[in-house]
Amino acid sequence: MIDMNEVQASAETLAHAFEEYKSVNDMRLAEMERKGSADVLTTEKLGRLDDAINKIQTDLSGVKTALRRPNAGGIEAKDAQSEDGEYKSAFMRYVTKGIEPDLQGKAMSTTVDESGGYMLPTELSGRIISKQFDTTPMRQIATVMSISTDAVEMLRDTSEAEAQWVSELAARTDTEEGVIGRIRIPAHELYAQPKATQKLLDDSVLNVEEWLVGRVAGSFARKENLSFVSGDGVNQPRGFLSYTTAATSDAARTWGVLEHVATGADGTFNASTGADVLISLMNKLKAGYLPKATWLMPRSVVDAVRKFKESGTGAYIWQPSLQTGTPATLLGYPIMLADDMPSMASGSLSVAFGNFEEGYTIVDRIGLQTLRDPYTSAPFVKFRCTKRVGGDVVNFDAIKVLKFGTV
Repeated sequence: MIDMNEVQASAETLAHAFEEYKSVNDMRLAEMERKGSADVLTTEKLGRLDDAINKIQTDLSGVKTALRRPNAGGIEAKDAQSEDGEYKSAFMRYVTKGIEPDLQGKAMSTTVDESGGYMLPTELSGRIISKQFDTTPMRQIATVMSISTDAVEMLRDTSEAEAQWVSELAARTDTEEGVIGRIRIPAHELYAQPKATQKLLDDSVLNVEEWLVGRVAGSFARKENLSFVSGDGVNQPRGFLSYTTAATSDAARTWGVLEHVATGADGTFNASTGADVLISLMNKLKAGYLPKATWLMPRSVVDAVRKFKESGTGAYIWQPSLQTGTPATLLGYPIMLADDMPSMASGSLSVAFGNFEEGYTIVDRIGLQTLRDPYTSAPFVKFRCTKRVGGDVVNFDAIKVLKFGTV
């Protein structure tokens, strides 16, 4: 059970910790101006404060997940009186005992897969997907679609139709009609294969649902995280960082290329313009995309930008979140941690900013399936759980990236 008094106390602790952080960082900057380098003790203290702030921020964000979890008892009571509850009971017998469900039964009539797999009950499937939303940043900010075919296709308008002003009696000439293209996002197969001994499954102490949800959701989330960021599109979703980037504007850049802004220093931020380059990146995004824009970066980069101030006002550009379940902000826009993005290195693309709801689409092929295998790894029982998922960039103007280099 969540103690809201503890949550409030954590928020207050975070606020005090960031005030101390700013004070210590100001001291570090003053030492660098005065002596050319910061005192070792000051740097170490700042690192400890970084760790403390990260931990409190993570704990506060995690409360949102806990608050969304359904009441297990209420759900079980409801399921016990429904067809889905009947199927859930049959499915759990299949998982623990290998007793195949009665395929003629009403509750099972629409849930049999041609390949011999069984669909996970609605509640169990939903919990796996919900857990993935909690652990995968891209699923929280991108457009997510459920499809019933092997791919989704959509039209893309890569240029505007031409229009011209004209007087009442002037001749009208033909104008350019614009260019229409096609986007196709296929669903690729992703699988997880947890296993347990039959004795463990027979033991009433084991919560089979929690075990299956945790193992499957964890495996799926780790694989999806990486593919949505850097996947090459071959038997997996294509990540937004797999595309070519160029330091050219939206009007001059060809379709299929993301715009980048260079930090001006190889493998790091320029010491004197760190905040300025982030502001430049933010201003590259068209105004229409800004209301739902989000920063995406690994924790190591967050620790770096937390130290930056605006050159004109001297205000810190990173601000902690003191509200439960709300991320910290950078220049007023939320930051999502994505440790599958690369750490700062020569030429790395370690920061992204954009409206990912407009820029990236994830497609889920409806249904999660499981096959029970008690034979190939005896005495273990293996469960092959599969789903089909795809993802790709659909709007290259809606996502901008920061390149840690000079050009």
